[in-house]
Amino acid sequence: MSGHYEGLRSGQLAEAAGVNPQTLRYYERRGLLADPGRTLGGHRLYPPEAVTVLRVIKAAQRLGFTLDEVADLLETARHQRRDAGLAERARAKLDEIDRRIADLAAVRATLREAVAAGCDDLMECARHERCPLPFEDATPRS
Repeated sequence: MSGHYEGLRSGQLAEAAGVNPQTLRYYERRGLLADPGRTLGGHRLYPPEAVTVLRVIKAAQRLGFTLDEVADLLETARHQRRDAGLAERARAKLDEIDRRIADLAAVRATLREAVAAGCDDLMECARHERCPLPFEDATPRS
């Protein structure tokens, strides 16, 4: 246990970073956030830089990175390694996002065709060749 009182308690950190206290514990269990020190009374005390770590986690998630990917990025940063850092992972994430956008564009186009064709009932629509919905294409996409 730490005998000093410098740092942020769970509630203070959660409020400063815009998360709830349960999120802090979850991130600790996942290894995203270092185990905090403790006051003499047993309260968790986080260093001020934990606010930045939490903001980085939230920003990375908004950019589409999974928590596992965020953990790898944080680990790379902690060890100040240049290999497999943000630039490389961002390029890979861009490729993934481009694939997802293409898939979504295809779905949007098909739905627009279904609306234009007057599809209103899936069972009825499945019986007609004019329906653009992919009923016969049961193979999963890669």
